[in-house]
Amino acid sequence: MNYTSVSFQKKGPDPEESISLSEVIAALSLAIELSDGAMHGHALRSCLLGMRIAEEAGVTPAEKSALYYALLLKDVGNESMVGLRSDRGASIVSKLGMGSLAANAIRYIEERWDGSGQPEGLHGESIPRLARLCSIAQHLDMFAIARSPEAAVETVKELSGLWFDPALVEVTRSLARRGELWTHCMAGDSHEKIRAAVLERDPHERHCLDDEQIDRICEGFAEIVDAKSHFTFRHSMGVAELAHGIALNLHLPEDRIRLVWRAALLHDLGKLSIPNRILDKKAELTASEWRIVKRHPGLTRKILDRIEPFREIAVVAGEHHEKLDGSGYPKHLRASDLSVESRIIAVADVYGALSEERPYRAKLSREKILPILESLAPHKLDADCVRALEAFLEQQPLPGFEPGAASDDQDDQKSRYCA
Repeated sequence: MNYTSVSFQKKGPDPEESISLSEVIAALSLAIELSDGAMHGHALRSCLLGMRIAEEAGVTPAEKSALYYALLLKDVGNESMVGLRSDRGASIVSKLGMGSLAANAIRYIEERWDGSGQPEGLHGESIPRLARLCSIAQHLDMFAIARSPEAAVETVKELSGLWFDPALVEVTRSLARRGELWTHCMAGDSHEKIRAAVLERDPHERHCLDDEQIDRICEGFAEIVDAKSHFTFRHSMGVAELAHGIALNLHLPEDRIRLVWRAALLHDLGKLSIPNRILDKKAELTASEWRIVKRHPGLTRKILDRIEPFREIAVVAGEHHEKLDGSGYPKHLRASDLSVESRIIAVADVYGALSEERPYRAKLSREKILPILESLAPHKLDADCVRALEAFLEQQPLPGFEPGAASDDQDDQKSRYCA
C-alpha cells in the first residue's frame, strides 16, 4: 500500500528545514475568512494597515512582532458575540504560542477610547496600545470596503477620542496624506500581491519550527474549526486521536504517524465555509446544500497547499471523503490513488461523525458504529484500517467517543455520515 497519495509529488528536499511562521499563519488565516459573514482578504489588509501605522508610531520590535500575528489572527474566536469572540481568540492565540502581547491585542480589540467598548469598558491609555492599533486597522479596512479609503480616514478622524486613540488617528492621517497607507490595501488589489506584501513584513527571518510548535498550530486551528458548531465540538481532535491509534496499530513509521495526526487535525478547515444554517439543519439537505458541503475537502487542500511544508498534509487532509470504489468526493479517487494515510483518516472521520450528536440524529454507540464500518469495507473503506481501529478501541477507550443515545435508523446514519 502506498505511503503517499498519487496526487502528491514531492519537489526537492524536505522544506520543513526552512519554514516561516508568518507563511503558516497567513495561509491559515484564509480559513478564518471562510466563516459566515467574513470579508475576503480582511485580515491581510488589516495587517498591512496596522503595521504601517505601528511603524510610523514607533512601536518596539517586540510589539511589531506581536501586532503582526494579532492582526492576522484577530478573528479566530468564531463567535457571534464580540466579547466572547475576542476572549476566545485571545485564548487560541496564547495556545499557538504568540505571547501575551498578541493575546491582549485581540482580547481588547473592541475596547473604545472613551470607555464605551467591550469586554471590560477600558478607556484611554488603559487599553493596550496594540489593541488600539488593531482596532484602527480593522475599522479602516471595513470602512474602506463599505465606502472608500478617503471616507475611511475621514470616519476614523470623526471617531477620534471616541472610539480611537487621537495620537494614532493623527499618524493614520499623516500616512494617508503622504500616500503611504493604502498600497495593496484596496478592495480590487490582487490577493497574491497583498499576501506577498504581508509576508515581506514577517517580523522574523525564516526559521525552523520544531515538531511541538507545528503540532500546537495544528491543534489551535482544529479548535477554531470545531468551535463553528456545538455539534462538531472536539470533532477534529477526536478524529486525530482515532487516526493516530489506527496508524499505531498498522505500525506506520514515526514520521507517517505524525503526518496522519496533523492531517487529521486540519482535515475540516474547509468546513468553515459551510454556513451554520446547513451544518445545524435538522431536515434533509437539498441538492444545492450538498454541493456546498462537498466543497469543503477541496478548500482544505487549497488552504494547506499554500504552505510548502504542508503540501503532503494538504493532499491527505483533502482526501478524507474519498472512497476506495470512487464513490467519494471531491475527486472520486479510487483505491489505487489513495495512500494508507488518507484511508486512515477516512475511517477515523466516519467513526467520529457517527459517534457524535448531530442536529438530524442522536449519536450512535460503538456497538452500532462498528457494523456500519464493517459493511463499508473493503469496497468503500479500507478493511485493514477498520480492523486497526477496532483493535485500538479495545486497547484504549476514548472519553470523547463513549457510547451515547443511539438511533435505530441506520439508513439515516449512513446517508449523512460524510457531512
